Amino acid sequence: MTQAPAVVYYGDDFTGATDTLGTAARAGLRALLFLKTPDAARIERAGPLDVLGIAGAARAMTPEAMQAELVPVAALFRSLGARVLHYKTCSTFDSAPHIGSIGAAVRALRDAVEAPWTAIVGGQPNLGRHCLFGNLFAAAGAGGEVFRIDRHPTMSQHPVTPMHEADLRRHLAGQDLTDVHSMPFTAVSKGSEALEAALQRTLQPPSPATPPNAVLFDVADAAQLATIGQVLWARAQRHTLLAVGPSSVVDALAPALAPALDSRNGTEPTQRVVTPAPDPVLVLAGSLSPVTARQVAAARSFDTVWLDASAMAQRDAATLERHARDIANGLSSGRNVLACTRPLDPLPVERGIDAQALARAGGELLARMLALMPLQRVGIAGGDTSSHAVQALDAWGLSYVADIGAGTSLCRVHSDDAALDGLEIMLKGGQMGSDDVFERLVRGSA
Repeated sequence: MTQAPAVVYYGDDFTGATDTLGTAARAGLRALLFLKTPDAARIERAGPLDVLGIAGAARAMTPEAMQAELVPVAALFRSLGARVLHYKTCSTFDSAPHIGSIGAAVRALRDAVEAPWTAIVGGQPNLGRHCLFGNLFAAAGAGGEVFRIDRHPTMSQHPVTPMHEADLRRHLAGQDLTDVHSMPFTAVSKGSEALEAALQRTLQPPSPATPPNAVLFDVADAAQLATIGQVLWARAQRHTLLAVGPSSVVDALAPALAPALDSRNGTEPTQRVVTPAPDPVLVLAGSLSPVTARQVAAARSFDTVWLDASAMAQRDAATLERHARDIANGLSSGRNVLACTRPLDPLPVERGIDAQALARAGGELLARMLALMPLQRVGIAGGDTSSHAVQALDAWGLSYVADIGAGTSLCRVHSDDAALDGLEIMLKGGQMGSDDVFERLVRGSA
């Protein structure tokens, strides 16, 4: 590779990874998301990149599986000569000691960088995520009421990783990421010079105190991100740095990166729009969140196919084949189809269905359906469902096409299979997107 990327990031699920991809592309950075850790030949064929992403599923893994998943990422970072290694988390930081542990991720990656401390960016204001004095707050849906994360109507009751602690320092300490120092928004708001001085005092405390393992940066509003990014990028020029947090990490770094990249890049920030879909659209909704439920209700341009979640989770081949043919028949007649695992009553999780098994079955269903009827545009709702759906396809990468709304990017699939190459795909987490996001996927956003 003739030129090292500035940032290498690993997304702990595919929806978040595409949000970071879109964040970088909209800032004018050359970005590409690989669907697994790429080899040197694949990177060389991709051409010069400012931001190299790797989509993964670590948020659904045990600490042992995360270690195996992230060791190749650490090795790739060291080999490329990038300056910042970004472990991309969900913007709500939902994780647990036994599944998707952020602490386990830090332990797997920190030896890949030179700086002895980890930077944690605690908010993503464009999604309604704000961190104040170490405590995380999140909106309930796009433009919804903001709750402390441990009182959030959805995230406090997440079926896999419920958030019962709002103080991210205590939340991460439960994952063996101890001694996290809070850099409050009051320090961030004073500008980059004052923030650097405060960070210096934190990282080099008077004896006999020991420096922290990590520094958590509050983010009260979007304007503070550029200040954080300026300080982190300046430090990364001296020592490579591990940064943890949502897409706001790349959002923060982008303004600091732009002057160094302009001379070799010439790329301008872009605000591309989604064009109307040329053919029928399939949306696979595997999320059980109230936000996705509202989006399903608002999908007036779709015929709905209710999936047998219980049989799918048990990997019943006949059920998968029947659903695939029903969906293909609807699409072949020119209708948009919404395939939904959320029944009218009761919820699958209330019936004891394995959410991970259901997500894997959703991926298999998508692959079967596309084999029956290739499409030009699809949408996937649900973080785990998105991860498994893309992994089920014979594809190696994604590039950014356009923005459908906060946290929802339309991407282009790159595959050695001509039938899949060029497929446009929207991946969204359960909490992401406006109520009409599925309609916008069909009608466009112009």
